Amino acid sequence: MKGARLVHWLWQAGPAASLTRLPLVPLALLYRAAMQLRAAAYRRGLLPTQRLPLPAVAVGNLSVGGTGKTPLAAWIARHYAGRGRTPGILLRGYGADEPLVHRRLVPEGVVVADRNRAAGAAQAHAAGADVLVLDDAFQLLAVARDLNIAVVSAESVAGSPWPLPAGPWREGWDALARADVIVVTRKHATADAATALARRLEAGEGQRGRTLLVCVAHLAVSRLEGMRSGAPAGLQVLGGRRVLAAAGIADPESFAAQLRGLGAMVQLQAYQDHHAYGRADVARLVQGSAAADYVVVTEKDAVKLRGRWPEDAPEPLVAGLTVRWEHNGVALERALDAVLASAGRL
Repeated sequence: MKGARLVHWLWQAGPAASLTRLPLVPLALLYRAAMQLRAAAYRRGLLPTQRLPLPAVAVGNLSVGGTGKTPLAAWIARHYAGRGRTPGILLRGYGADEPLVHRRLVPEGVVVADRNRAAGAAQAHAAGADVLVLDDAFQLLAVARDLNIAVVSAESVAGSPWPLPAGPWREGWDALARADVIVVTRKHATADAATALARRLEAGEGQRGRTLLVCVAHLAVSRLEGMRSGAPAGLQVLGGRRVLAAAGIADPESFAAQLRGLGAMVQLQAYQDHHAYGRADVARLVQGSAAADYVVVTEKDAVKLRGRWPEDAPEPLVAGLTVRWEHNGVALERALDAVLASAGRL
């Protein structure tokens, strides 16, 4: 995890980090140019784009991880399930935890993990899906979509403005010209910060004169439940308590900040995104739990720890996130329904 912590620090604001990442700026400029050329090739038809067999909504980031695209993709899939549809959730096939998380969050859906999204779409269609939700697909230009959603976190804009590897950005603001909808998410950033970013985007930053729908969502810890028992616990139980937080996600610091926002005194045990827990990891957490009132884990970590956690050890709590719309949530629902209407499936 030391390497991930170094990268996280390198991408933060501040004079020390800015100076340290200077040697990476030439590589970042080359990366940006390559991504712009690639996007232009698809835009001009020089590279082929494949249609999928069902109406498709794509969700993805401008930056590397931690923006909340997976909770948003699950929310979209649940929206369609609530309309009586069977959503097919297509994942890139990297990390065994994400399919498990989606199956728990959207039990009505068909979850397919395949790097070849067209092949995954065919599998989902054959399994009964009638609408597709593509997770982590904003840069997946080889596949057409009926609604393209870009996710930008309010936390990410406070750091390095450079593309990879000098910053967290996969693409620049100009890539938002491909989006139909922009969702600004926040975890521990203030509502004012998220609103200010949304206003910048509504004013047209990166959009090449297009008027896009801009929404704001708070990804809030809304529930706690026992990892094995599923027994609910009120959020207030963490107030003033010592919490060992285990997080193998892209932005573990945000998870810790969310728990601190509930009044907890947090010791963070951070791992790489998609971390595969071994016996030594579990033993370390169990040992650490002796000095804590609660062990709290993310939903992504819980799906990997359930089968490994000792029966005689204190049961961890799983922190569940809820998408709470602060701006234009109803408008996004209308846009999602329009995808079905245009395909004659509403």
